[in-house]
Amino acid sequence: AESFVKTIKRDYISIMPKPDGLTAAKNLAEAFEHYNEWHPHSALGYRSPREYLRQRACNGLSDNRCLEI
Repeated sequence: AESFVKTIKRDYISIMPKPDGLTAAKNLAEAFEHYNEWHPHSALGYRSPREYLRQRACNGLSDNRCLEI
């Protein structure tokens, strides 16, 4: 959990505009979505969750079928 908080603060919160509470909450929700889909995770071999899931789905498929996923 500490690594997650550090990453969110460093890579997202420190650079996002926060003119008011509503904007900050919206930007934070977008940051969580990006982190959970695109940000590389050490537990996934420094791949994003999307990359990891795509690779798992492609295991055993031909290259052409994998590109369709």
